[in-house]
Amino acid sequence: MIVRLATDTPYLLDPENWTDSAVTSIPELIGTHLLYTALALVIAAAIAIPVGLFIGHTGRLAFVAINAGNVGRSLPTLGLISFLVVLIGGGLFPALIALVILAIPPILTSTYAGLRAVDPAAVDAARGMGMRELQTVFTVEVPMALPLMMSGLRNAALQVVATATVAAYVGLGGLGRLLVDGLALNQYDRVVAGAVLVAALAILIDLLAELLQRVVVSPGVSGRAVTRRARVAHPSPLTEVSSGTAA
Repeated sequence: MIVRLATDTPYLLDPENWTDSAVTSIPELIGTHLLYTALALVIAAAIAIPVGLFIGHTGRLAFVAINAGNVGRSLPTLGLISFLVVLIGGGLFPALIALVILAIPPILTSTYAGLRAVDPAAVDAARGMGMRELQTVFTVEVPMALPLMMSGLRNAALQVVATATVAAYVGLGGLGRLLVDGLALNQYDRVVAGAVLVAALAILIDLLAELLQRVVVSPGVSGRAVTRRARVAHPSPLTEVSSGTAA
């Protein structure tokens, strides 16, 4: 058993672990973890968004989108990776398939729900103006459904970035290496470092996704424009008192 002395610097705070010369450099592990997350999200979005748009626009196969959420919540990701490794061998492919399967349900469900929540009168008006079905989807329905679609992407990103640690169990990199190697070597400060970094990365990704949502979603759809106009039309009493005092 390997026991660390009380005077040792915690793994996360040791400058040696943040340099390229380290065997498991923390920046390199973070970069690998982000690569797995980005690949899984891009592939999942490329599959789930078109399917969700089709189901939400036509109403066909709605049971697929409704049941997808239950499938995602009950999916044993580690067990699926182990099964795929036995079935097709090791490497990135099994882990990536499992992460993609994990990310598809929230994206698919939120895309479907977003389109079904669009006001039917707006869709009928678009058709009455002579828009084709694809024009109606991308010009009217998608902009109005973006808040729900973005929430699904954010949910999928959080699930994938937290679950990508299981890639280390099949010999891959990422922040899961800190957890697996720390447990194997009884270096629990390494385990704590991995857990803290995964949590911090998830929070950072969620904040960036929220910022992206504020950029891509129209203020009229998100309600920010209405709130802004209400503040201008009906200023708070504190604002009025401050203005009167300044005058």
